[in-house]
Amino acid sequence: MYRTMMIYILLLSGAVLQGLAMSLFLFPHSIPSGGGAGLALLMNHLLDLPLGFALWLANAVFLLFALQYFGFRWVFRTILAVGITSTTVSLVSGFATLDRMHLIPDMAAGSILFGIGVGLLIKAGASSGGMVIPAMMIANYKRLPPGKVMFWINMLIFLLTSIVINYKIVIYAVICQFFSTNIIDFIHKLRLTRPSFLTANWRKR
Repeated sequence: MYRTMMIYILLLSGAVLQGLAMSLFLFPHSIPSGGGAGLALLMNHLLDLPLGFALWLANAVFLLFALQYFGFRWVFRTILAVGITSTTVSLVSGFATLDRMHLIPDMAAGSILFGIGVGLLIKAGASSGGMVIPAMMIANYKRLPPGKVMFWINMLIFLLTSIVINYKIVIYAVICQFFSTNIIDFIHKLRLTRPSFLTANWRKR
């Protein structure tokens, strides 16, 4: 019971933090938070699709592959995480206006929030969708840190985004990815312990 409760608390927290990082700090500057978000920005730029819907669309194909590799439970949690993130992006994006924003502080805040959010999702046995799915496949197979694998996969998407939208985006995105993927790896290595008041012998203390 405690384990299930913690999993969904981590999932909810991670998905909301990820959505806030995207909508408030990164997307207003057209900085993709990852490969999936990069594809969403491209679809928004080229097809004028709403960012929340584009984010869902970018994840759909990868989730089909993930079903075969990770199983139903992992995919269900990831779909839930993507749904919460997309809803957060859709609800909050309207509050972010570029004239009130500053690039460097927004990059810093977005990187930190995104890294914590994705790290919590991976800890909950889910993912943020997008390129995290193939990154997790490679990381599990090769026993590599998931953040590092994600970094290099995302670089390919960022290059395409920079060509279509703005070449400066790749510089900003690489900086954000460097910090966020290191935070992801840090959280991935953390071991969560059950609080003492939830253990069977807490009354003996």
